[in-house]
Amino acid sequence: MLYKDWLVDWLINYVKPSTKDKTYSRYADVVYQHLIPKLGDQDLRELTPLIVQRYITELLQNGNLKTGQGLSANSVNSVITVIQGSMATAHLLELTDRYEMDKLKRPKAKEKPIECFTPSEQKQIEQAVMNDKREKMKGIVLCLYTGLRIGELLALEWSDIDFSKAELTVSKTCHDGKNKNGIFCRITDTPKTSHSRRVIPLPKQLLPLLREMKKHSTSQFVVSGGKETILSVRSYQRSFELMQKKLGIPRRGFHALRHTFATRAIECGMDIKSLSEILGHKNPMITLNRYVHSLMDHKRAMMDKLGKIL
Repeated sequence: MLYKDWLVDWLINYVKPSTKDKTYSRYADVVYQHLIPKLGDQDLRELTPLIVQRYITELLQNGNLKTGQGLSANSVNSVITVIQGSMATAHLLELTDRYEMDKLKRPKAKEKPIECFTPSEQKQIEQAVMNDKREKMKGIVLCLYTGLRIGELLALEWSDIDFSKAELTVSKTCHDGKNKNGIFCRITDTPKTSHSRRVIPLPKQLLPLLREMKKHSTSQFVVSGGKETILSVRSYQRSFELMQKKLGIPRRGFHALRHTFATRAIECGMDIKSLSEILGHKNPMITLNRYVHSLMDHKRAMMDKLGKIL
């Protein structure tokens, strides 16, 4: 059996029924863009770790289909994940004599530094948002004070906000993708993990803003482009990028708003367990490891204050 035939079978019958649409789409992109063109004509039983390892090297050198340059380590590791998953299932079904893809050497991915906005930059952003006539931009302030991911923000409905309890419930997320007809659209899905389902207490200062937004809203969504306009994730990211450019602030991704919230929370003395639950992390250790630099900066500031007392 050729690898390309098995990959299509594996995607349809094993990946699609058991994973989220976003995961399936990501795997399908890897299969059709990378694996089938390069390894598809290999017989399943003849696909060895050495053949695949040579392909991994090729990807690192010139695997980017747009630029012809090398793919990032993270992207290559995604390709390896698909190869290992497909070959492991093939072995379970006895389509291959043995499973050897655990011998593959993964490239070491560089950990991305945590980027957040400085207090002065945050103030600039908040002022720009409040002066902006577009109601949708106020979602940026909501992220700065709740730590929501962009998919969680855009999927948020008014029914998810309890004004009497000053609470926000995260029960879904969204991403850009393709529908059954291959047309690009926004897809609503369950949260990233079970821990991402959470209730976030809202700062009292946010309630008047949210009430005003609801008053003018013509949509079921808290952040929208109007009654019949559902914002795509990419278009909202782009709006934020243009705002930063206009303000003269160094460009940072939308996720920097979430990191900024976490950093400010630590600076204010919030305990790691509470912060972890608000962010929807699996456990406090993830929060601790991710924001260790913020914690160190906070400790250093406290020690400086102590030094002044002494």
